[in-house]
This record gives sequence, structure tokens and C-alpha cells, in this order.
Amino acid sequence: MDDIARHADLSDLRESDAAVDLSADKTGRALHAFIADMYPIARSITGDGVRRTIDLIRNHIPLTTCEVPSGLQVFDWTVPLEWNVRDAYVKNSAGERVIDFKESNLHLLGYSMPVRARMTLEELKPHLYSDPDKPDWIPYRTSYYKQTWGFCLSHDQLLAMQEDDYEICIDADLAPGHLTYGDLRLLGRTSEEVLISCHICHPSLCNDNLSGIAVATALAQHLRKMELRYTYRFVFVPGTIGAITWLALNEAHVGRVKHGFVLTCAGDAGAMTYKKSRRGNAEIDRAWSYVLEQSGEPHEIQEFSPYGYDERQYCSPGFNLPIGTVMRTPFGKFTEYHSSADNLDFVRPAALYDTLTKAIAAIDVIENNACFRNEKPFCEPKLGNYGLYRGLGGLAAGDFQMAVLWVLNMSDGDHSLLDIAERSKLPWGTIKEAAAGLRAASLIQQIEPRPKS
Repeated sequence: MDDIARHADLSDLRESDAAVDLSADKTGRALHAFIADMYPIARSITGDGVRRTIDLIRNHIPLTTCEVPSGLQVFDWTVPLEWNVRDAYVKNSAGERVIDFKESNLHLLGYSMPVRARMTLEELKPHLYSDPDKPDWIPYRTSYYKQTWGFCLSHDQLLAMQEDDYEICIDADLAPGHLTYGDLRLLGRTSEEVLISCHICHPSLCNDNLSGIAVATALAQHLRKMELRYTYRFVFVPGTIGAITWLALNEAHVGRVKHGFVLTCAGDAGAMTYKKSRRGNAEIDRAWSYVLEQSGEPHEIQEFSPYGYDERQYCSPGFNLPIGTVMRTPFGKFTEYHSSADNLDFVRPAALYDTLTKAIAAIDVIENNACFRNEKPFCEPKLGNYGLYRGLGGLAAGDFQMAVLWVLNMSDGDHSLLDIAERSKLPWGTIKEAAAGLRAASLIQQIEPRPKS
């Protein structure tokens, strides 16, 4: 199976890779190329556009396609009718398409009912949506759960429309069918799961939609090459209704989810942002906070709020899963959000790769976090006897030596390696190396963490 990084081997990624010149990185360019492959597809919360997108993802990872019938009750919601569009346009009296779905799939209001009609401009205007503040851009608008129809266009286009007799055509089906999502499970040593979710329901929007899909796909490729502690589940779902449906169908074993995050808005030039889970101090929240702090780069840690992407569903009080959200500039905070300006030029190969490497770093933390017991807790052991003393008398201890001392001192059964890394502010790779050396010397032993009181 071909890697998404057709010009790069993701198995070569290491923690140190985050420091390379990302602007020249071929993996970032491959991620961008994958977004370009998906960009033309007209997606919505159901329909063939979702299936075509899953087929493209399946070229890179072995997704299972799940089809859920319209009308199924999922908690307080009902799986909707399936929507598919063949064509949609507004023609003037000269037969010219002044609004054309085939030119941009953003031109059609999402989930529009089938329509064939003729009407004046005044009759048509209530069905036209534009944004006067961004007059050159087509806004993205939907009406999933209220039957109506409409077209989106730039405000400049709207102002240019003349009084005329317009032909309206929305050649679409809105009928019983299925909601489709993709699911991939990578088995680890334990049945405890890490859930990684992204939404696949938006049409040609690169950052808010496609960037998360691309990074999640590359992350799954990377993990498939590893021996894993946890079992990883990747879900590619339509926003809101897809996550609700997945939770309803998997309610019996969703308690296995120990960590997770939603991936979205992963490709713009803004700084990394992590939004915490509802729990606020889950291990995944701490892992991402630590990774971003260690990067030394600008970033933001947001507290949980019940508004945003599918973390709202995973963190609803009945589930309260430890699921945060990984993004760069948060949704609604970049000017291009939900408009035609969220295009291939807006997402950056360097930013996509940077998001990927930080996701790999956060996963490395949760994969290797553990509690240890110091086997010689009375004073420091003579480290030179174990080949663990690298310093010279009178010189300050380096990171490795400090990591050895921190791990020894705090391996009391109450502190994990992540606790030690947070407190010492040392790099994760150095903490891991110190723990491995101490373990090989039988100076520490891994134990089950004591229950928190």
C-alpha cells in the first residue's frame, strides 16, 4: 500500500524531526498533495461525496466503510435522509450560468431540496447567501435539518445580478439511504484505546476539514509501522451526527477509550492550539500541553467549552471521554473560515507536517508513560557502578544526568514519567533514555500506578 507521503518515508520520523527545515520537507508537500486530491469532491453529512473521500483515504490506510441507514434513532437524533447532487445552477434569460455548482461546490446551500423553477431576482434573493464583509469570497452555508434550498455566491456576484427571468435547477436526491463513516483499528498490546477523530462532511474547505483528514491518515500510516502499547481507533465521521452515530453504535465498549483527540484546522500558518477535554487534566491534556511547551514555539492551551467540533459529543457528560482537540488557528478565528478562501493556497505544507510531528510526539508520551519504583531508595546509588554517570567533577550536570536523578528521586509509585517530565521540564526523549538506562541497571522497576485518592 502506498504511503500518503509518496515522496517521503514517514517511518523515518523522530522527535528531532520537528526541528528540521519544514518549508522544504517533502512529507509536508505530500500531505498537501493529498488535500488537493480530495479538494474537488462535494461532501456533506451523507452521500457519495463522503464515500469517494473514504475511497481516497483507503488508498493509504485500510479503512472499514460503515453504512448506517436513514431513520435510525441515535440518542436524541435520527440519521437523516441521504443527499446527492448531480448539478445545480441559476441561469439568466440568455442561458448563461450566473451561479454554477460545477464551478464551485460551495455555490449550493448544503442539503438543498430538489428544485426546478423560474423566478424573478426579487423572488430569488431570499434564497441567495453572500457575505458583504468578504465580497470576493463564496460563503459556506448549510441547512441539514430544515428543508429548504438556496445558493451561495460572492457579494460582488450578487450585486452584479440584473433584474431578469432566472431558471433555477437543483438536480439532487434527498431520499432514504445511509450515513457513511470510515473506521480503522490498529491493535496494540492492550485493549485500551486511543481514539483519533476527524470530520469528513465539508465540501471544498482545506483547513477546516481536509487538513485533519490528511494528518490523521499520515498518523495512522506511521502507527501501523510501530509496535503499539494501546489499540488505536481512527474514525472519519460526518460532523456532529457522525460522531453521535458512532457513539450510539459503540456505546457498549466506548469505556475502553483511555486517550484521544479530534484533529481539525491542522494546516494554516497559525500557532498550535490544544483544547482540553472536559476532564481538564486528563493524561492526553497533559501530554499535549507538555509537548507544546517543550517545543519552545508559540502555542495556546484552551480550557474545555461545550462548543466546537466533535469533542462536544465525546465529552458529553454521559461519556465524559478524555478527548481534546488539536488545531492550529481555532475554528472561526481565521478570516478564511467557512469560505472559498479556505483553499489550497491557505494550507501550508510546513504547517501540516508540523502538526503531524507534534501529534507523533504527544502519542510517544502516552505510549511510554509509566510508573516506576526505585529499587535503591535510600540515598543515591553510585551511578558510576552502573555506567550511568556521564559527568565530570566540578561541571554542571547535563540533561541526561539530571534526568537520571529526577527519575530516581521521583520513582516512588506515585509519579509517572510524565509527572517527572512536567516537573523537571526536561525533554521527553531524555526522560525516556534515563528511565531505560535505570531499568536496564535494575535500579527501577515498572509498577502499576497507585489509585489516586
